[in-house]
Amino acid sequence: MIVKVGRFEIDDDPARVDRDAVWRFLSTEAYWGRSRSRADVEAQLDDAWRLVAAYDDGATVGFARAVSDGVNFAYLADVYVEASGRGAGLGTAIVRAMVDDGPGLPLDALHERRARPVHPLRLRGTGRDGDGAACAGGSGG
Repeated sequence: MIVKVGRFEIDDDPARVDRDAVWRFLSTEAYWGRSRSRADVEAQLDDAWRLVAAYDDGATVGFARAVSDGVNFAYLADVYVEASGRGAGLGTAIVRAMVDDGPGLPLDALHERRARPVHPLRLRGTGRDGDGAACAGGSGG
């Protein structure tokens, strides 16, 4: 799945994710990711249920991963947008791709101490609009 958002692309191909870019952001910019080692992040990427990223001319500028039991639960984590992509709706597009274009499991919100609403989502299978519960950390966009 590739979705265009202005000059950006949103893609869920895990092979396309620039692991160095994700590591760089999580280890230096994301307060919630600084305690993890590179090996921890690599294992989390390898074990993720889904990875969705935003690209600007091939460079990874936004990212989210989800973990799941594969049956009825998925959890959204590590949502971020680089400063160069903020304000273009990438955080919203990444979360929307994860929720709306995914296999359809219920997706729990990211619970962050500085979380802020990305946008209300129509949660698949609920028959109702979300209430902004899908959130990104303070660096979402």
